[in-house]
Amino acid sequence: MDLLPFSAAHAAVVAGWPTSAGEVSLWCGRQEFPFSEQTITAWQQDADVRAHVLVEDDAVVGYGELWLDADEDEVELARIIVAPDNRGRGLGRALVRGLLARAAAAGHADVFLRVHPDNAAALRCYRAAGFAPVAPDLAEAWNAPQPVAYVWLRAATP
Repeated sequence: MDLLPFSAAHAAVVAGWPTSAGEVSLWCGRQEFPFSEQTITAWQQDADVRAHVLVEDDAVVGYGELWLDADEDEVELARIIVAPDNRGRGLGRALVRGLLARAAAAGHADVFLRVHPDNAAALRCYRAAGFAPVAPDLAEAWNAPQPVAYVWLRAATP
């Protein structure tokens, strides 16, 4: 398996993975379904976003982003998804660990992610990849401007 930089050629494949409007909402908080490849391509316009794809046997099987915040010296992992036919094989964990390695290489002190509270599979994946909940008061402060009371997780310090 390889973790490669995202290219616009991957957008159509990734856009086809969400199987319902509910899954889109859990994945990225959007309300559109079917999901648009233009939306994924537009995400790449933000200078602080570094998107990657997980490739296995020449097939794209996962997608995830690093949101770099130099001012806060942190990275947020975001919009992580695995192709439906490849779920349940540990690829989400492999993708998250690969993204963590990229975050560490970027030299930031902290790595976080937020998860919709109804996304039990993602929560299991992230905990298995070494993430733990942030302090309740920090989660409360970070959730204040959010549309959902996300579960906020921090990567364990190596």
